[in-house]
Amino acid sequence: MQASQRSVAIIAEMIHTASLVHDDVIDDANSRRGKMTVNQIWGERKAVLAGDFILSAASVALARIGNTTIISVLTQVIEDLVRGEFLQLGSKENENERFAHYLEKTFKKTASLIANSCKAVSILGCPDPKVHEIAYQYGKNVGIAFQLIDDVLDFTSCADHLGKPTAADLKLGLATGPVLFACRQFPEMNAMIMRRFSKPGDVERARKYVLQSDGVQQTTYLAQRYCHEATREISKLRPSPEREALIQLTEMVLLRDK
Repeated sequence: MQASQRSVAIIAEMIHTASLVHDDVIDDANSRRGKMTVNQIWGERKAVLAGDFILSAASVALARIGNTTIISVLTQVIEDLVRGEFLQLGSKENENERFAHYLEKTFKKTASLIANSCKAVSILGCPDPKVHEIAYQYGKNVGIAFQLIDDVLDFTSCADHLGKPTAADLKLGLATGPVLFACRQFPEMNAMIMRRFSKPGDVERARKYVLQSDGVQQTTYLAQRYCHEATREISKLRPSPEREALIQLTEMVLLRDK
């Protein structure tokens, strides 16, 4: 591995961490990975500044790589994160539009980071644009699958195991994959989705509907399809221990329980 490729991994993790610090402020979250959030310990203002500081440090590290293509690829991640957050603030009335909106938000908030990080390290390691596209598509598909499983765990895992509160998305008024699939079986959920689960009892009722429906299974199945596509993409590369590790990673994404 080149030093510049290692730098991309560090920068990606810094962008990710900054986004989590800011996310916790937006969501008014009090726990993350089983620990108190930055905003809970030091307050919102310092948490916003802490996230900004991490992003600025990532920007300095990115400039040091000295490759304008890499700068362009990784700054796209930051733009997507912000656009994804705006998408999350909105919602769609039409059921089909709603699912497309959810997947676009999922790409921008989660998968773009993984897709563009994979693309960046491939650019540094190989001159072939076809390989760059394979890396991007692999990361995109793994990233979407990762978030779909995250949305499943919000319904199926206990808070202690997950390291953050469960049914958190419903409490934030968010309709994720399991909810959108459940809505097809229980159309009465439509009204709850449109009012962002704001009435007393909405969160509990929606959670019950999801667990009565096949929403969890359908979302897991969709994640499996994305992982299968990621494997199909990365299998275009010649066999190597690294390729095998990336294929195994797709299985780990599906099997994780926290």
